[in-house]
Amino acid sequence: MAAEYAGPGGLVVVACCKEKRVTTDPLPALALYEGWVVPLIRDRVSEHSGLRSRILVLSALYGLVTADAPVSTYEQPMTEERARVLAGTAPAVLRRHLARFPSSEALLLMEPTYAQVLGPVPVTKTHLITDPMERHADIHAVLDSWSWP
Repeated sequence: MAAEYAGPGGLVVVACCKEKRVTTDPLPALALYEGWVVPLIRDRVSEHSGLRSRILVLSALYGLVTADAPVSTYEQPMTEERARVLAGTAPAVLRRHLARFPSSEALLLMEPTYAQVLGPVPVTKTHLITDPMERHADIHAVLDSWSWP
């Protein structure tokens, strides 16, 4: 059974990716994606279920969802039109999530188009990493500074 994590806050928002598990059954968002830096984040929290509530996934199809939201395999690139649609909903979802799970810092792991969908993140400090595949050490440094396992 996964341990509950009661350490400091912090919010991670990671963009979806093209590489997904192929399944006919919905999976939790954090389990569906196999590329980008989703596996790195998944590995960091795998034994700490409480941290999953501090992770959101920005999906080009589903919008901003929690790590455990059920999602199915899909193909939907983040087009300009799709970004405009999601920009109408994602900021409100983000504010509601932060009201429930307050954080003073956020780590955004996404390309600029995805970050524009979120708009300004209402936290004291935002770490935006648009090239996370090249910056694993920076990602770990932020998570370590939050005392994430």
